[in-house]
Amino acid sequence: MPVEQSTVIDRSELDVLIATLRDRGYTVVGPTIREEAIVYDEVTGVTDLPEGWTDEQDGGTYKLRRRDDRALFGYAVGPHSWKQFLFPPHTLLMRARRTEEGFEVDPGENDQPTYAFLGVRGCDLAAIQVQDRVFMEPHADPTYSVRRTSAFIVALNCSTPSGTCFCVSMGTGPKAGPGYDLALTELLDEDGHRFLVEVGSDRGAEVMDALTHHAAGPAEEAAAQAVVERAAAAMGREMRTDDIKELLYANYEHPRWDDVAARCLTCANCTLVCPTCFCSSVEDTSDLTGDTTERWRSWDSCFTLDFSELGGSNVRTTNRGRYRQWMTHKLATWIDQFGTSGCVGCGRCITWCPVGIDITEEVRAIRDQGSDAASQEDPS
Repeated sequence: MPVEQSTVIDRSELDVLIATLRDRGYTVVGPTIREEAIVYDEVTGVTDLPEGWTDEQDGGTYKLRRRDDRALFGYAVGPHSWKQFLFPPHTLLMRARRTEEGFEVDPGENDQPTYAFLGVRGCDLAAIQVQDRVFMEPHADPTYSVRRTSAFIVALNCSTPSGTCFCVSMGTGPKAGPGYDLALTELLDEDGHRFLVEVGSDRGAEVMDALTHHAAGPAEEAAAQAVVERAAAAMGREMRTDDIKELLYANYEHPRWDDVAARCLTCANCTLVCPTCFCSSVEDTSDLTGDTTERWRSWDSCFTLDFSELGGSNVRTTNRGRYRQWMTHKLATWIDQFGTSGCVGCGRCITWCPVGIDITEEVRAIRDQGSDAASQEDPS
């Protein structure tokens, strides 16, 4: 049974945790530095983690800088999300080869990796659960469901939000919600470098049995709570969401859409870094001999012109229409489709937009500039 009381492990036990997960057959994926950014990739030990590094983020701005301590998780979310491991950018759906007897069909990628995710922020844990609604309810996508069901999640209660974070507004952080196997809170103070650990599943409890730990005392519990409270108070952005669906439905023809269209490059960065966007396209290819053909699913975006092609013509030919579709789907129609917002407040779309378009500012502008409720035209 899951352990209800929080426990504490020393920093050195993090190596034991990683080794234990690897011994159980997991490919451990966690934060590491590559190409001047903190990204998610395979890690084999603590030395792979971004010790002593943090990031500075704002609209269209991201840079790393050194911290004045040895924190292992003292940064906010980067350009990668866990989506790439559960819903890969490219998935082989089918391969057919010509043989003397005819075509032999291979159903695609049968051997799926088994991942352990280390350092899943509350916003990203919520994003995984949003994608669960898309890919597992009511019909399961085979690639996603196999990877998702087998994934071991080590969540992280965030201590360092960025200038573009607004998870508090979306109710997704900085403390991780349910759905993890283990959850860590990094404690780094005069009493040492350690982690408060909360167990969220039976298999999480089994992994904890391999680690040296002790029950968390009142001071350690209070210290962990203080980490979360400081992070919640340090959000870089905020968004009022109590009436967000109704607000956007009433403002399909608001002049703010023209304003954002004049700035938007329709580059699709926002959808590619978003941990919940799930648009994809399917492409059939063949080799030059005609002996082998493959069907691939690849990430796509509602910002690409051809994505909305129906009957030989494009439904959304303007920047205005495509940005409006993206934001209105994310914050409004997603709620009707899946019962939840498609935004978790991670702020990636703001940071990685080349021109710094800010989704929180766009919502605020529509709200502050007055409603266009008289116009109820279809948003397409």
